[in-house]
Amino acid sequence: MSTTIFFLIQFAILAYALVGGVFLAFSDFLMRSLALTGGASGVQTMQSINREVFHWIFMVFFIGLAPISLFIAGYGGWVLGGQPGTLMLLAGIIYFVGCFGVTVFFNVPMNEALAEMDAHVNATRAYWEEIYLPRWTFWNSVRTVACAVSAALLLFALLWANQLQLA
Repeated sequence: MSTTIFFLIQFAILAYALVGGVFLAFSDFLMRSLALTGGASGVQTMQSINREVFHWIFMVFFIGLAPISLFIAGYGGWVLGGQPGTLMLLAGIIYFVGCFGVTVFFNVPMNEALAEMDAHVNATRAYWEEIYLPRWTFWNSVRTVACAVSAALLLFALLWANQLQLA
């Protein structure tokens, strides 16, 4: 394994963990706190968060990890091979599908729907309480687990591959 690949994998492990940590905060206490605000305040705050997230380093990590994950999956499956390669393949696929894919197909459409709503309308409150909060939080928890599993698998793969090189 080249030094460049070694450092890329180390970066990916840290980035998976950081992105997963942000998602964990939302699933663990932020969404519950927004739910307790009484409707309009929670909706307005989430609308603001969804607008602002595009302007921060989080998006660089989140979006940048998609192609990196595909590269890691390909490298593990076709170049490295063996059990460490299989773990790398799984780590990349799990992030790409379980985090990036879930975001694109579940969380973002709900965010876009919420963005178009007036926080002070009863239909918005119903959507917020009955659909958005439980579904968004469920899919966000899936993203959290995907990031954690990807980080762990990639860490184990890196340790295993280095152990094999030393033997």
